[in-house]
Amino acid sequence: MATQNLTATLLLFTTFLFISRSISAVHSPPRLNATTNDLAFIRTSCNATLYPDLCFNSLAGYASAVQNSPARLAKLAIGVTISKAKSTALFLTKLSRSATKAKDCASYLKDALDEMRDSLRTLRNISRGVGIDAAPSSVEMFRFKLSDVQTYMSAALTYEDTCTDEYEEMDEAGGTKTAVYDRVNNLKRLTSNALALVNSYANNGAP
Repeated sequence: MATQNLTATLLLFTTFLFISRSISAVHSPPRLNATTNDLAFIRTSCNATLYPDLCFNSLAGYASAVQNSPARLAKLAIGVTISKAKSTALFLTKLSRSATKAKDCASYLKDALDEMRDSLRTLRNISRGVGIDAAPSSVEMFRFKLSDVQTYMSAALTYEDTCTDEYEEMDEAGGTKTAVYDRVNNLKRLTSNALALVNSYANNGAP
């Protein structure tokens, strides 16, 4: 009998600990390895975008790596968008087996991905100084190279717009159509934000 009581007591104590830790985990703030200044830089930079809350939430976790660098922030934003574009294109590719219009949309997103990769590659080259001399014209060359990045990201956004525009003509079930719109529209917002951060870098950055 004593053994049963001890077992029951231990079980209650273990359950209490589990519940307490669960509640604590729910109410504890996320532990970001970043300073207040790092996060403030992300927040301030995101205020220049059309979707500042989405911008901050998607990038704040990397604040310690970005610190106060517009170049790193622009590269990060494009990298996050590329990741989302990959998952969205994969979703549409799988969906195309039952929804034919999704195949065209997936194709447009793959084109958008190519543009994003070109933009990220160009940004990395800028950071390494590739194609930018130390001559007085280096600022002009810096802005010229960044204009390529802006063109690539604008093209990616156009491909995404084309995807949703053409999908309006589909006769698929409403749930499928909504799922496509939700995913692609979220991707479009991320792309728009990344482009805005590239624009800010172009206006305020330096080679």
